Amino acid sequence: MNKRSIRKFSSFLRFKRNLTKYSFNKVKGYEVVVFWLKSVLSRTQFLILSGILVGFTCGLAGVILKSLVHYIHYLITHKVYFEDQVFFYLIFPFTGIVLTSLLVILIFDSQDRKGIPAILYEIAKNSSVVSSVKMYSQIVQSAVTVGLGGSAGLESPIAVTGAAIGSNFAQTYKLNYKERTLLLAAGATAGIASAFNAPVAGVMFAIEILLTGVVFTDFIPLVVAAVCGSLVSKILLKEDVLFQFTSRNFFDYHNLGYYIILGILCGLYARYFVLITQYVESIFHQLKWHRLKKAMLGGAILSVLCVLYPPLFGEGYDTIKMLTNGEVRTVMENSFFRFIGYRDWVVLVFLSIICLLKAFASSITIYSGGNGGNFAPSLFAGGTLGFVFALFCQQIGFVQAPVANLVLVGMAGVMSGVLYAPLTAIFLIAESSSGYDLFIPLMLVSVTSFLIAKWFSPISPDLKKLADQGKIFTREHDRNLLSMLETLDLIDQDVQEINIDASMSQLVQLVKEGKRNIIAVIHTNKSLAGIITLDDLRPFIFDVSGIKNLTIQDLVKSPPAYINAYDDVVTVVRKFEETGAWNLPVVTTDGIYMGYISKSGVLSKYRNLLQDYSE
Repeated sequence: MNKRSIRKFSSFLRFKRNLTKYSFNKVKGYEVVVFWLKSVLSRTQFLILSGILVGFTCGLAGVILKSLVHYIHYLITHKVYFEDQVFFYLIFPFTGIVLTSLLVILIFDSQDRKGIPAILYEIAKNSSVVSSVKMYSQIVQSAVTVGLGGSAGLESPIAVTGAAIGSNFAQTYKLNYKERTLLLAAGATAGIASAFNAPVAGVMFAIEILLTGVVFTDFIPLVVAAVCGSLVSKILLKEDVLFQFTSRNFFDYHNLGYYIILGILCGLYARYFVLITQYVESIFHQLKWHRLKKAMLGGAILSVLCVLYPPLFGEGYDTIKMLTNGEVRTVMENSFFRFIGYRDWVVLVFLSIICLLKAFASSITIYSGGNGGNFAPSLFAGGTLGFVFALFCQQIGFVQAPVANLVLVGMAGVMSGVLYAPLTAIFLIAESSSGYDLFIPLMLVSVTSFLIAKWFSPISPDLKKLADQGKIFTREHDRNLLSMLETLDLIDQDVQEINIDASMSQLVQLVKEGKRNIIAVIHTNKSLAGIITLDDLRPFIFDVSGIKNLTIQDLVKSPPAYINAYDDVVTVVRKFEETGAWNLPVVTTDGIYMGYISKSGVLSKYRNLLQDYSE
């Protein structure tokens, strides 16, 4: 047989082996085709094909979600008549949050883990295996929440949906951890790209946020998925549904001062935003109420806020478009401020209050029981902040302040400081506004805001708790690998142990028969009394008369440190480094002895993981 025949035959064998992993009746027709392609294509070729399939699927999911929200908005604004607009804002936000909570309780079995932290958790602690339910649950929940007026964004649910689609595609075709993580990120990338029609921003999102601490060389599937997701969105969605801003000014370097000041304001506001978010989250977490009661409370508060300040209703992108187009009267027309008038100081006060309250409205929506993310709220707040700053500058005599540009770069600035993702923010605004000539102010404002946010907290406050617990990856590669190990899996239970009341002859016999140089001494109730090492016995082992006068209690000593069964592996490694020991006992919180962990065992597991991770 020649080389070509051998390759064809080996491809056939791989194809047959893949199919035998499944029952023939369970394999669908299109899956047979994909399995065949997997067997005949190289790894890189198959991953690119996977990126295309995942990208188009996630792009379609993004289109479905955007269309659902747009259709719900159309129904409640054009088909439902309210003589008084107050009742409109009172009813729908409340209904959205309560209905979402009911869906979670009745249909999705109270599984409501949402947002970017959920994706990062699955990557670090669940081998990038995402439940198939998330391929549609996030779409349904966020469509109800935001469609009925919840003050949150759709981008995080789209990202979670895309991640679930990519992960389940990889699971179906038995791809390994690295490939599964890559396709998970590709799905989220395509989702973000479809939401904003911004493929480069989608790739930056994956690199900056999802793949933090993950080493990859195969980025082509990410790019392919982003392009496919954006293309589907561009073809199927109307212009008014897409996130696009066309009104802006060209960059003038004489305006650099405005951008520097705005960057500082965005960084400070971003810090305010995350602190309010944490505050609201802690309040709802501390409430020992039923989920539905929390939803009713949150829905009621949000409805009142929307009555007083209608721009807080929904995502808010329409409000930002109105501001960039100079339609301030339209923004204020349904609020009580219209009775005061449309003077400039009234507009300043009104929009400043909106900017401050957006942090409350979005966090109440999310943490009381709704579903959504902070993408849209941070963009809305940034755009409003930019407009307020521009209007203030004009009021004090700087009439040349570029209003539209300050709105756009303000969006990037706050998003950068809230999400800790300056590159994503820069490319998102540049692509959605075709404002590539604004790169300099975008970079200046985004980086300034990001640095201020990091000065307050090196890790995103949204992720800090999970990062401290070792449940998500950080930029420390070694720590990430160690966090993938479980302490209970490292325990060596095949160790020698003896009761503290045993005789010395029993101890000597145990030493003769054993192969270890350390013996655990335990009480009758299995709690650890201490340890005895061969070094402790060596001075007495050949002194027959002397050893008869000894007891085990005379030899037992405390170990250099104890490992709690619930310690993470990073803590375990730190204890080995601090004590210089090679073996440490593991006990429960009640002091019950469980076994030993050896430094060599940890290193061996780490090397195996490093080898698998680097392939």
